[in-house]
Amino acid sequence: MRGIGKSFPGVRALDGVSLTLHAGEVLALVGENGAGKSTLMKVLAGAYQADEGEILIDGRPVQIAGPRAAEALGVGMIYQEFNLVPQFDAVDNIVLGSEPVARGLIDEKAASARAAAAFAELGIAFPLHVPAGRLSVAQQQLIEIAKVLSRKARIIVMDEPSAALTDREIDRLFDIIRSLKASGAGIVYISHRMEELPKIADRVTVLRDGRAIETRAQSAFPPDEIVQAMVGRKLDSHFPDLPAVAPGAEVVLDVRGLDRRPAVDGVSLRVRAGEILGIAGLVGAGRTEIMRSIAGADVPQAGVVSVDGAVVRVRRPSDAIEAGIAFITEDRKAQGLVLGMSVRENVTLAHLDQFLDRARLIDRRAEVAATQRFVESLNIRTPSTEQLVVNLSGGTQQKVVLAKWLVGRARVFLFDEPTRGIDIAAKSEIYALMIELLKNGAAIVMVSSELPEVLGMSHRILVVRDGRIAKEFAHADATPEAVIAAATGVAA
Repeated sequence: MRGIGKSFPGVRALDGVSLTLHAGEVLALVGENGAGKSTLMKVLAGAYQADEGEILIDGRPVQIAGPRAAEALGVGMIYQEFNLVPQFDAVDNIVLGSEPVARGLIDEKAASARAAAAFAELGIAFPLHVPAGRLSVAQQQLIEIAKVLSRKARIIVMDEPSAALTDREIDRLFDIIRSLKASGAGIVYISHRMEELPKIADRVTVLRDGRAIETRAQSAFPPDEIVQAMVGRKLDSHFPDLPAVAPGAEVVLDVRGLDRRPAVDGVSLRVRAGEILGIAGLVGAGRTEIMRSIAGADVPQAGVVSVDGAVVRVRRPSDAIEAGIAFITEDRKAQGLVLGMSVRENVTLAHLDQFLDRARLIDRRAEVAATQRFVESLNIRTPSTEQLVVNLSGGTQQKVVLAKWLVGRARVFLFDEPTRGIDIAAKSEIYALMIELLKNGAAIVMVSSELPEVLGMSHRILVVRDGRIAKEFAHADATPEAVIAAATGVAA
């Protein structure tokens, strides 16, 4: 890719970016959210058309007019934001657009065999005939990976493929990548996880503000220098010190006997003012389902939820919102935002009652003022409050979700994978925000698939297994080995 330029309304996303990928290598593409990584790869995959520059494959200039043209040229992309039809099962999503046909009809047997072969290559058993919309985020990610593997692409782009996978699944993914390398494929691997790069990358290219800053061999590019190139400054990537929970701090959230079987089975938990309760566990253990039941996104079959000692009858999200419960969902695209609306509209959407004038009409100036405060305090990278959220990077979209709940002055914050797909600098900002919430007396429940994050950002940790609380750890007693042992049911 040579001199690629791309602009959106009010945003210069790519500014003369050049990038080279060799057969049989993994090129890690890193940068802060909004640096242009996904945009550059969407140009390669035909989802966007570049305003300037050229693309060469095997030394020959090519025109990539759309995703089908990219696929014909051997380009496959695993998007950070899923590209699935939720009503279709894994088989139909994998063969969509390249369905095997026999006698003028889709060959269902051949389609199932192709999908099964892709998952066999991943080394996992998978529910092939369950609609994608009913599967977990991790399972949806695996469908995306299997889709590209089934089409035998030579140039494979993986945009945060490990963000929702367990350590075991990530190890298997890396085995597959090594196999693809050996077969001569070239792989562009986008990741915010610095610890992954030595395990899988041959070279590293850093983007910053839509420009390619530097490319080096991975072995010659220490993580601290990569981070400095990404953000243009040195950055302390350690977790902040958690403020101590005040002795005798009141219980803000009290959940007793929560049931929504089979995913949630008699769960009880308590969180005090100024405390972060971390929830760990394997994918499918029921962590997200617990959060959804507390927030009214799913209606529990039994159980009592109390906020500040008052019982809350949570039958829908609006009940939780009124009670002061904020839910930052793991899937911001499908559940946290309205992508076709502006930053302002998304930030104020859940709390429009705060922005009504005397005539009970929405006061747009008040909306803009409130939104602008959060744009500045959260460092939301947008040219204006009227920018459509769909045009923002994934990390910037996540900050818009956070701003929406901060407007509501909630007492309880349910963070489900709060830093999924977020760069190191943005993670530091979100951790700092969580500390500020604690200082203001909020109670936080945090689900994270990143074990270091759970260990570093929790006063207490609950380990969930099969929809139940398997074990509780104090911050000082939690070790990676002990948490994993509790999550798997294996003795430490």
